[in-house]
Amino acid sequence: MLGCCIVAFCRTLALAALAVIVAPIASVHAQYPERSVTMVVCFPAGGGTDIAARIINAPLGEALGKPVIVENRGGAGGNIAITAVSRMAADGYTLLVCSSAFVVNPSLYEQATYNPLRDFVPLMLIGASPNVFVVPAQSPIQSMKEFIEKARSAGGKMNWTSPGAGTTPQLAGELIQLRTGIKMQHIPFAGAGPATTAALANQVDLYTANLGSMQALIDSGKLRPIAVTSKTRWPTLPNVPTLEEAGVKDAESDTFQAINVRAGTPQPIVDRLAKELAAILARADIKEKYEKVGLPVLAEGPEVFRKRVQREVPMYKEIIDKAGLKVK
Repeated sequence: MLGCCIVAFCRTLALAALAVIVAPIASVHAQYPERSVTMVVCFPAGGGTDIAARIINAPLGEALGKPVIVENRGGAGGNIAITAVSRMAADGYTLLVCSSAFVVNPSLYEQATYNPLRDFVPLMLIGASPNVFVVPAQSPIQSMKEFIEKARSAGGKMNWTSPGAGTTPQLAGELIQLRTGIKMQHIPFAGAGPATTAALANQVDLYTANLGSMQALIDSGKLRPIAVTSKTRWPTLPNVPTLEEAGVKDAESDTFQAINVRAGTPQPIVDRLAKELAAILARADIKEKYEKVGLPVLAEGPEVFRKRVQREVPMYKEIIDKAGLKVK
């Protein structure tokens, strides 16, 4: 009898001690945030990822009741920012805003030591837009099927360009070669600007770029789209076939903009951030702003976004390894 009482007393003490520990933690989560939150953008100001962050930082700050500050940490293809955030406290006060580079870089860069799923929690995929294959307006090529046939008969003499090494447009071009067996000479440029200039000047046979950056040039007739990398035809290019329709299987790709937090961030904080972001991205005025910059809103939360990361990391690794694109 005495033994049972002692056991019961010890259990009561243990539960009381646990309550003392858990209560302050729960209180801290309930008070989040107590100070400003920082969105670390992995590219310089003015680019698509920066714009994606600045459209929602003020609304998110209003929802959280504390300022949300945008901090740009460009460099090394996004690795500087990603690595920095992976080493910060897992407390929800630092968010990583990055593009598809988040899933590409671990396979592309030897210096990228982070693991997208081990070191981060995929919080919210804001949106994504497909890549598009275009030819100069002066080109006689009218379709992707025609281009593939001509490239195959040219025996590797046809060329193409993209916004840069490791970008999803370049990887989309590499994937075309892997899936069809054609060979093309890649002409590298230091960014989308010079690559676009070369395409407009009819200096390249094919240009692969993100649709958002190409829409105006396509609408004006300065560049001719021959295929999109989306699963279905894109609303702004209803007459342009997908790669699947052009006979290229398993080549779907796009460029996303998304938000991640450090792995280990308390679940109540992850849930709060995901909830607020979902509500903001559901607003008509926010959707309109994203559509104007060529980024249709998807608002994929943690679970759906995680599945995308799990799918795309090995997909891009296959492309990078087979194409020999490793960057030291």
